[in-house]
Amino acid sequence: MLDYFGQSPIIVRSSSLLEDNFGNSFSGKYESVFCPNQGTQQERLEEFLNAVRFIYASSMSEDALRYRAERGVLERDEQMALLVQRVSGRPYGSLFFPQLAGVGLSYNPYVWDENIDPEAGVLRLVFGLGTRAVNRSDDDYTRVVALNAPSIRPETGFDRVARYAQKRMDMLDLENNRFASGDFTDIASQSPALHVAMFASHDRAIDRDVQHRHGRRARHWVLTFDRLLSKTAFTEDMHEMLRILKEAYHSHVDIEFAVNFSSDGRYKINLLQCRPFQIREAGSIGNCLPSFEKKNLVMETHGGIIGPSRMLTIDQIIYVVPSVYGHLPEKDRYAIARLIGRLAHLKWPGRGPHTMLLGPGRWGSRMPSLGVPVSFAEINTVSVLCEIDAMREGLTCDLSLGTHFFNDLVEVDMLYIAFYGSKRSNVLNKDFLKSLPSQLANLLPDASDWSEAVRVVMAPDGNRFVLVADNIKQKAAVYIRPDD
Repeated sequence: MLDYFGQSPIIVRSSSLLEDNFGNSFSGKYESVFCPNQGTQQERLEEFLNAVRFIYASSMSEDALRYRAERGVLERDEQMALLVQRVSGRPYGSLFFPQLAGVGLSYNPYVWDENIDPEAGVLRLVFGLGTRAVNRSDDDYTRVVALNAPSIRPETGFDRVARYAQKRMDMLDLENNRFASGDFTDIASQSPALHVAMFASHDRAIDRDVQHRHGRRARHWVLTFDRLLSKTAFTEDMHEMLRILKEAYHSHVDIEFAVNFSSDGRYKINLLQCRPFQIREAGSIGNCLPSFEKKNLVMETHGGIIGPSRMLTIDQIIYVVPSVYGHLPEKDRYAIARLIGRLAHLKWPGRGPHTMLLGPGRWGSRMPSLGVPVSFAEINTVSVLCEIDAMREGLTCDLSLGTHFFNDLVEVDMLYIAFYGSKRSNVLNKDFLKSLPSQLANLLPDASDWSEAVRVVMAPDGNRFVLVADNIKQKAAVYIRPDD
């Protein structure tokens, strides 16, 4: 096999019996490994065998075992095979990557504008290898494209577009025979054959500032993908590809792809993977929010809602207090994450099925400074996941907008809400949450030292928390209602 591929970079992918079956996507549960595939045949063979070992071992990871247990397939025959593919891309000096890659979904749960048709599908685009679109990346962003309205962005104004644009890219370093990451602008300046203008736009404000400060012209690029989306047939081609695959699978689909451009502007799309995508379509729940007194409002938010519309009773709210968590040392933040995992899986009398998790920054961040560093396996029992854009007084933080656990959120039908305190129409009644007695010490007596940072609250006797979320209108509210 290695003789067949020569020294072309390859990727070794998992292909298990359960993973490739319909009904459970196993998205992100098993590993894929890039092999730059440089050096002598013996060196390339050892690199490949290490990739095989790594993928084979991932079938016994905690996330994979929990996933199989929750879906009742833990005892099913699960055998791990491998798929070896030539990596799509081309060399740029000693670096190897495709110009464009990403993930496509035939159904779009990212409905942030009334003009977006969920049935048209959605893409998550990145420059370079598609790992930043598939895996969680705390230090960066992807370009989310609604296929029926590619020009509509969640951000407004070029400043915000630039802030939420991809800054870093992944690639293979052929000289050092390793997977690598680097700054996009650095790579672009070193690779004139890239045709950067197809994917990036000038940040003219930075260009002017550099010329003013240093007396030299500069070209600072921002990865907007604007020309790609407006001047080529790329979005139409991707929409047609997803439509055909959906019809063939008789199911919504989740794909991975890479795109390479030739010098004359033509491109080739490589379909790398396709699997069923399990989702319950969303619709508007109409004007079902009843009137209630303002004092009974726990939270109201506009925008940042991902997942099907719903109305449900919330049995408990696990609230990580931003003003306390934001001052904790790093080791304590990891302790909070483990505590959240214990609470989310705790079974106790009177506990209902619906839990809301409310906390600062990005849930699942690998960097505790950006949010609570939980794994999805620790919080996969909650019904509603809410991120607050405040870490402590005077310190705001960027939210994940659901990308951290996107496929997992969809599979377990978990609702995601981003709460932006800067929006005047948004309300979070922190005083009310603080006034309710916390059940933490009763549930986990050994965790009572964390009572200031983590509060587990239930509605007062004779009342219940009710959540109403409208995906289409991008509005949600949590309020207290009497049991009767």
